[in-house]
This record gives sequence, structure tokens and C-alpha cells, in this order.
Amino acid sequence: MRQTVEHPHHDHGHVHGHGHGHRGGLVGLLSSVFRPHSHDASDSVDDALSSSARGIRALKVSLLALLATGLLQAVVTVSTGSVALLADTIHNVTDAFTAVPLGIAFWLGRRPPTRRFTYGYGRAEDLAGVVVVLVIAGSAVVAGWEAFRRLLHPAPVEHVGWVAAAGVIGFVGNELVAIYRIRVGRDIGSAALVADGLHARTDGITSLAVVLGAVGVALGWPLADPIVGLAITAAIVAVLWGAARDVFGRLMDAVDPAMTLVGQRALEETDGVRSVPQVRLRWSGHQLHADATVDVDPHLSVDQAHDVVHAAERNLTRALPKVSAAVIHAHPAAPPRSGAR
Repeated sequence: MRQTVEHPHHDHGHVHGHGHGHRGGLVGLLSSVFRPHSHDASDSVDDALSSSARGIRALKVSLLALLATGLLQAVVTVSTGSVALLADTIHNVTDAFTAVPLGIAFWLGRRPPTRRFTYGYGRAEDLAGVVVVLVIAGSAVVAGWEAFRRLLHPAPVEHVGWVAAAGVIGFVGNELVAIYRIRVGRDIGSAALVADGLHARTDGITSLAVVLGAVGVALGWPLADPIVGLAITAAIVAVLWGAARDVFGRLMDAVDPAMTLVGQRALEETDGVRSVPQVRLRWSGHQLHADATVDVDPHLSVDQAHDVVHAAERNLTRALPKVSAAVIHAHPAAPPRSGAR
């Protein structure tokens, strides 16, 4: 009969010793399966909460920054009467509130798992990413429609200098927010926050289009505004494609193949592991869950196999720090066939 050692483990790249000790035999094995080390679990929770807190802080700061940008643009809009700038201001202020569904998702992600949601609420973050993607798509539709309408019916632009200045304000504000959101999103592994950062970048490019259009109009080319608008629409669609690929990939449990290879190599390099038939990774919000199978010497005792598995999961979480939960299955390796060369 083949024996399988399964070792669920909640860890986040922390190396810990065995000073607390393991009981031997079947009792020790069952204890390790149903009662994981408590300090590891607390470390995992602390890291998850820390990541969520960083995400919420990034959303708060960027929301305030975008609202301030919109307010400055609104002041200029009132003094210039520019319809184009008014549309861009409304666009920026409205899109600032994409931080709301993301903030709710990060808040939900901090709640502990329940018997109904046994993996926790991390997927709420991925659903919020879908909302962001839909907003980016809406931005592309609105920008394209406005550009096409103005191409057919060009509108005069007055006080070009002030309009250009407001466009620069919109670009700088959105780009700073984009850099901040993308950096934090990549640090904590949040595809939704990265998508929202890319969204802010498209808004900044749209604001810059106001500047370029105003310059073209000032140089006597009234069609500059709608033509630049169409070009910006194409840029937004390109950003939309990348954001949608990442967000919907998360919903389908997609991970970077390089991460899977890194995890497999980390397990293969563990002393006592003969082969790694399977490694599976999935994102839940900005946390990774891992499930792997390793083949070990069939002559090892249960305690020895447990030690190999424990070393394997330590190597895995070192190699992939975003892993917050790992389950390692240890199978006895099949003996070589007689007569095999």
C-alpha cells in the first residue's frame, strides 16, 4: 500500500526551527496535519494584513491626489469655459472613485476565512479588478466617441494657455498616482491595484491630449484636437488589453510560468526529494496558495518523510515570498524496474 504524507502549512517565507519539537509516529503525523504550527499561521496573517493595509493606504493617498487634481482643473474650467477641459475634469474625478471598489475589496480581504469562504475573501480583489477593467473600457468608448464627434463638428478652444496648463496638471497628477499604485500593486502582488494604476496612466494621457489639441488649435489646425483624441483612444485600448489579460487571468488561476518553474526548482533542490511530479499555484487577491507533490525515498519513516516535506515547504516559501499557504503531498517514489539501465 502506498503511503501519502500531506503537510498543510501556512508560512510566508519565514525560516523557523524545530525547538518546539514534533511527536513521532502516527500521532505526530496527524498532529502536524490538523494542527499546523501556530506561529507560522500568525506570521502569514500578519503579512496578509500588512499587504492589505499598504493597498488601502495607496488607494487613500491616490484618491485624495486625484480629487485635488480635479479641483485644480475645475477652477481653470470655470475661468476658460472649455468644454474639452470640462469633460476631462469630470472624467478624472469620476475615475478617481475606482478606488472605492478596490478599497472595499482590500477590506474584505482582511477578514478571516469562514466555513463558507474557506479560502478567505481575497478573490474580492480580483472582482474589483474587473470593475476597473470595465471603467477603462468605458473610458475608451467615451474618448473615442468624443474624438469622433469633434472630428465631425470641431469646437473652438479659448484661452489656450490656461487650457494647456490644466491639461498638464491632469497629466502630472494622474501619472504620479499611476506610478504609486503600480509600484505598491506589484510589491504586494495585486493585479487589481496595478490595473487601477494603469487606468490612472490612461487618464493622464487623455489629459495630455487636451494640451496637444490646444497647441494644434493655437497653430491654426482645428482638427488637431479630435485627431489626437483618436490616437489617445488607441493608447487606452492597448492599456485595456494588458489590464484585462492580467485581471481575467487571475480569475482563471493563471500565474507566471516562471514562478511555477522557480517553485519546482526550489522543491527539487530539497534534500530527500527525488522528483516533483506536480506544482500548482493560484492567486487569491495578492496572496499565493501552493499545492505540490514530491516523491521521496519509499524506505523513509513517516517522521523522516515529514521532515523532508517541512524542508521542502521552507524552500518553496523562500523562493516565492508571496506564498501564504502551502500544502505539500509526499509520495513514496516508485522503485526502479528490474533490468532497467
